[in-house]
Amino acid sequence: MTAADSLILASGKGHRDENFPVASFVLRPDLRGPVMAFYRFARAADDVADDGASAPEEKLRLLAQMRATLEYRSDADGPALALRLALEGRAVPLTHAHDLLTAFERDVIKLRTTDWDDLIDYCRYSAMPVGRFMLELHGETRDIWPLSDALCAALQIINHLQDCAKDRRNLDRVYLPLDCLARHGTTVEALDAPFASPGLLAAIEDLRKDAALLLDEAAAFSVAIRDRRLGMEVAMIDALARKLLELLKRRDPLSQRVHLGKLAAARIGLAAAIRRLVAAR
Repeated sequence: MTAADSLILASGKGHRDENFPVASFVLRPDLRGPVMAFYRFARAADDVADDGASAPEEKLRLLAQMRATLEYRSDADGPALALRLALEGRAVPLTHAHDLLTAFERDVIKLRTTDWDDLIDYCRYSAMPVGRFMLELHGETRDIWPLSDALCAALQIINHLQDCAKDRRNLDRVYLPLDCLARHGTTVEALDAPFASPGLLAAIEDLRKDAALLLDEAAAFSVAIRDRRLGMEVAMIDALARKLLELLKRRDPLSQRVHLGKLAAARIGLAAAIRRLVAAR
């Protein structure tokens, strides 16, 4: 294995496998290329951090190679180079990609989350840069970054709750804050059971409510965006996130699937996009 190509650890997961739309049909066609380049970069870095067969030192070496490519010190990493080229001539800094790498480096070396502040700090690097990148790419003002940050943090926490058992099983990585688990008389070992205990379900419910509050903070986000197409995509994402929160209230993520089928997701997303389109007129 060499450090020259992060694609060697590719999971095979693509943008159509994600919880939320990536470069959907509603976005401006001229911006889908940079969006996909950013997504493929993030996907490649995520695959490196999540690879169960590689040593931490090798993962960090590959992530460092991605960072070196972003910084024009190397052209070795394919996804990083493609992103760098896609953004040349655009007023969009590579800062957001660097922040993502910080999150993935943290994933490699930090397996536990202590409290809510620690979780939100992780979201600052793992999720918020995605929304900020999209806003800058579309020429939106930074005044609405707080709305974007709240939405992106909510999406990240939803993902953590959906995959809490898988993350523990495959990587011994636990994003559920330890103090939240302790408040409900449980520990990370509860994630190893086939069914969630009452204490674990209570902790998950606390975090689900916190994610719902973040979505409420971001409620005005889609209408605050000047670009109508981006506003429609954000409305779709918000609607899907709210539906997933409903599922998390009713289902046990250790024993039940907490994901939307493609047809249901398409129906929910399309309805939200239409509502946003009508509201903009």
